[in-house]
Amino acid sequence: MERFYIITNLLKDKDFKITKEIEEYIVSHGKSCILSQKDEEGHILPDSVPEGMDCAIVLGGDGTLIRAARELGGHDIPLLGINMGTLGYLTEVELPQFREALDKLFSGHLDIEERMMMQGVIGGRQKHVAMNDIVVTREGNLRVVHFNVYVNGVLLNSYLADGVIISTPTGSTGYNLSAGGPVVEPTARMFVITPICSHALNASSIVLSAEDVIEVEICEGRYGRRESALVSFDGAETAAVFTGDRVLVKKALETTKLVKLSRESFMKIMREKMKGN
Repeated sequence: MERFYIITNLLKDKDFKITKEIEEYIVSHGKSCILSQKDEEGHILPDSVPEGMDCAIVLGGDGTLIRAARELGGHDIPLLGINMGTLGYLTEVELPQFREALDKLFSGHLDIEERMMMQGVIGGRQKHVAMNDIVVTREGNLRVVHFNVYVNGVLLNSYLADGVIISTPTGSTGYNLSAGGPVVEPTARMFVITPICSHALNASSIVLSAEDVIEVEICEGRYGRRESALVSFDGAETAAVFTGDRVLVKKALETTKLVKLSRESFMKIMREKMKGN
């Protein structure tokens, strides 16, 4: 790899000390390096992403990497995460080891792991992609909401719950896991549907094919009340939905490519990262 693109979480490296250190190390080895340009809210400026990058180095935590994956969708740039957060489940490299990691990139000793992404469409208009999950959840007062979930146009189940999580295999270790959902091998191709605090004795998660099309419908509240809910995409973008609205979820055309420098198994990494959490 010769051409690198650095994406920095400005809250983790406010003075760009680490960013500059990594940039200097890359340049000192005869490689080229470009720093990302962001707006006031920390989003990458779409027209500023250079063409022909071999790798994007993401400085931050899992949230920074997920955000970069979504904002670089369509550019087909492999991502390497350098952890400056806490858990760092998705980020491949811990900060003290960044030089050894870069040496491996320079030598080409790496694998590229492809991760499924999904697309959510609200009312046939608003479209967003997600790497981890799309969550439909109650808004405002503490109450349950009635959701209908359809798969390929057929009613799968009705839930009285705080919400519904639709996750990718990558997202299965996030909110889905906290809500009691299963852990899925991250390179698999499937959806996991997990209700949040469902008012039912049996409210197990459901695993579906990546080729299925899922719709979550917001139903009427008690006494015919018009309900309001929120849809979030990877915990970032949110949109309001109301009774009668449907959120359509399907596999996205884009995928996320993650640079893998370690050959340790998914199970071992999960066991180590989740220890004590």
